[in-house]
Amino acid sequence: MEIKEAKIFQDYLNGVITGSETETSKKLFKDARSFYENSDCDLSDDTVMYEVYSYSQGDPKQTGNLNWGLTVMKPVTVNQECNITRGHFHEDLNCAEIYFCLHGEGLLLFMDENDHCYAEKMKTGTVHHIDGHLAHRLVNTGDEELRVGACWPTTAGHDYARIEKNPFKVRIFKENGNIVVKERHS
Repeated sequence: MEIKEAKIFQDYLNGVITGSETETSKKLFKDARSFYENSDCDLSDDTVMYEVYSYSQGDPKQTGNLNWGLTVMKPVTVNQECNITRGHFHEDLNCAEIYFCLHGEGLLLFMDENDHCYAEKMKTGTVHHIDGHLAHRLVNTGDEELRVGACWPTTAGHDYARIEKNPFKVRIFKENGNIVVKERHS
């Protein structure tokens, strides 16, 4: 019997996934400006907003295959608005997803197909089920990195265009140390 080494390694303490088959991307402020209500601020365009690590095996179009991922969000604000991910619906609305918080504090923001928004608090150890019919985005409300693991079907896909056309109706700010939710009116 042959015993092989694992293809990937997740460092739960330092918030990275490594391995020859791991894909890594960084979202810089210059690429995330449109996510925020008012992006006119002193942040450098090269500021890292978040990093995404992902691993997948098998045919991505075959039902039953899974992606494994990790998002590491920096504790930055843009004109007091908390750092956020791009947010998306799944292309296949029948595909659910699991998020699990490895470190930090934040919110998992949801928006249903009728534009109703709500959030679940995230902190180290929480596990979150994401219904495939809900748009979702991460919000770092803390003063440390927010590290969130994820597992989702390879067939789920990401529908970012739908969020660009119809953005989340709430914004999350950190004002005088307090988390403040503001509704968008558009």
